[in-house]
Amino acid sequence: MSDSLVSIRDVHFSWNPSREIYSGVSLEIPEGKITAIMGPSGTGKTTLLRLIGGQLRPGSGNVEVAGQEIPELNREQLYKARRRMGMLFQSGALLTDLSVFENIAFPIREHYDFTESMIRDLVLMKLELVGLRGARDLMPSELSGGMKRRVALARAIVLDPLLMMYDEPFTGLDPVTLGTIVTLIKELNESLGLTSVIVSHDIGETFSIADHVCILSEGKVVAAGSPDELMNSDSEFVQQFVNGKPDGPMPFHYPAGDYTKDLLGGDS
Repeated sequence: MSDSLVSIRDVHFSWNPSREIYSGVSLEIPEGKITAIMGPSGTGKTTLLRLIGGQLRPGSGNVEVAGQEIPELNREQLYKARRRMGMLFQSGALLTDLSVFENIAFPIREHYDFTESMIRDLVLMKLELVGLRGARDLMPSELSGGMKRRVALARAIVLDPLLMMYDEPFTGLDPVTLGTIVTLIKELNESLGLTSVIVSHDIGETFSIADHVCILSEGKVVAAGSPDELMNSDSEFVQQFVNGKPDGPMPFHYPAGDYTKDLLGGDS
């Protein structure tokens, strides 16, 4: 797909020989769009973000971001490539000993030799975008959970990345803050010309802003398309997932041996 910012091709990845996460997964992240990566727990959604960011290397296959083959980059090249990537962690991951201002200024100081005046302008611009310019002098311990998420978002976009990655951005938020974060992700993607990847279990919120959705299961992409296409899919698996049905192809029990034998102490 020529208009893709991220291309993942035939990627295999295992934590150990007995636990394969990906067995030839391939997918495309369209440039300028919001793509959601979804699927049952344990299918490696966050692992995919770490492969894109170069924190992990695939056993085989390729991960390409903006024309660069991420697994082939050396440490210095990867460091530069990450300037073009922003990441919003589920916890926010703010530096607890630094103020809101200094948390957002940290990536600028790390990567560029800008004047203090320029750093101040950049930080205040990003705080204004997330509605927290007045909180610049607060410490992380003084922030609510939703405010921490917004400060972390300001920090993630302070270097004007091409690619934004969100790891469970809607978890643990009250309804008002949840609506704020959903709106921010959509508006920032449009106003800053971003390409966004969202890992989430929240069907309603994610489908309301996603342009493209990929559902992962058993190491592969089992369904992909627009939210409307997936909601109207004929696949029993997709219908079970998007509607939260307890019965369907997705098993409730983790694979195990015979139950009776296990209770009686026999071989499982």
